[in-house]
Amino acid sequence: MPIYLDHAATTSVLPEVKEAMLPFFDEKFGNPSSIHHYGRVVRTAMDEARQKSAQEINAEPRQIFFTSGGTEADNLALLGTALRMKEHSKDHIIITAIEHHAVLDACHYLERCGFRVTYLPVDTEGKVDIDQLKNALNRKTALISVMYGNNEVGTIQPIKKIGELAKEIGVLFHTDAVQAFGVERIDVDELMIDLLTLSSHKIGGPKGVGALYVSESHSILPRMFGGSQERRKRPGTENVPGILGFGKAVEISSKRRNDHLMHMKEIRQRFIEELHNRKIRFVINGHPHDVLPHICNISFIGIDSETMLINLDLNGIACSSGSACTSGSLERSHVLEAMNLPGEVIDSAIRFSFGYQTTFDEIVKAAKVIEKIIHQLSK
Repeated sequence: MPIYLDHAATTSVLPEVKEAMLPFFDEKFGNPSSIHHYGRVVRTAMDEARQKSAQEINAEPRQIFFTSGGTEADNLALLGTALRMKEHSKDHIIITAIEHHAVLDACHYLERCGFRVTYLPVDTEGKVDIDQLKNALNRKTALISVMYGNNEVGTIQPIKKIGELAKEIGVLFHTDAVQAFGVERIDVDELMIDLLTLSSHKIGGPKGVGALYVSESHSILPRMFGGSQERRKRPGTENVPGILGFGKAVEISSKRRNDHLMHMKEIRQRFIEELHNRKIRFVINGHPHDVLPHICNISFIGIDSETMLINLDLNGIACSSGSACTSGSLERSHVLEAMNLPGEVIDSAIRFSFGYQTTFDEIVKAAKVIEKIIHQLSK
C-alpha cells in the first residue's frame, strides 16, 4: 500500500466533511444572496460555517471573509492593507525572507507599485530576530507579515512578541497561519493579530476555499469588484459547498486538536528515531523545539532531492522537496537558502509531513524504504 507523507501539501477530504457538502450540490442549491426560501436555507448554513471558523480563533463571525484559499487570503491581506494604509501616507511593509510565495510575490508586486518592502533575514533554524524587526520599523511602516509556522521546515515564529510589538507602535500585523491552523491553538486577541490567513484543504476540508480574519479596528480595500458578498470585501457568488465543507472541517479539527497535536509529536519523534536506529546519515532542518509537529524537513547528505523523491515515489512513498506551490520547479528552496544552510543540505532536503491518518506502521515502513534506497544509491 502506498504511504502518503505529504499532508502539508494537502489532506484528503474527511468523510464527515464530504457528507456535509453533498446536500448543497442538489436539494440545497440556492444562491445565498437570494431572499427566497432556497437562498435563506443556504445563507443560514453559511452563517453557521462562518461562526465555527470565527469561534476557533476567538473572533467574531463578521470578522471572517471567505476566499478561494490561502493564496487569495494572503493577497487580500497584503494588497488590501497596503492600499488602505497608503491613504494615510504609509508605504512600508516588513515580511520575512521565508514567507510563502503568496506573500512574497504580493510584495514584489507592491514594490512595482512604489511600496518599500523589508525582507527580514532568519537564523539557521528559521527564526526571525525581534531586535532586527524593531530596527526595521519606521514611521512609514504600514504592515508586518510573518508566517505563524513555516510550510517547509515547520519553524514557529514568536508570534505573540511580534503582535505585542506591532500593537505598541501602532503597526498592523498579519500572519499566514495556513499550516498552524488545526494544530496550534490560535487566539487572535491574545496574540494581538490584525489579519490572519486560513485554508480549508490543510485540515481535511475541500480545496478552493479559505478565509481571512480582519480585526474590527482595521478596514481593507477589496481587490475584486462586482457584488455585495462578504461585506463587499470579496464579491462574487460564494463557493457554498466548499464553505460548508470548510466549516465542518473546522468543527472536527477543533474537537480533536489536542489529540492530533500529541499524535503528530509522537509520529514525528518515532520517525526520527527510526532513521537514527538504521544508522542513516541525515540532518533535520528547522528549529529543534519551536516547530509544527506534522512537518519534518530532512536532508540526506550526498543524495540530491530529486533523486530521492523519484526513488521514494517508485517505492510508494509520497512526500515533497518543499512547498507544493513550487514543487514543480527545479529551483532551490528559498526558505533553506534564507536560512544560510550549506549547499549540500539544501540540495538534499526532503519534506515529510504527517496527518490524521498517518500510523506508526507507516512511519516504520517509510524508514525501511529510505534505508533501502540509500543503500542502493550508495553502491
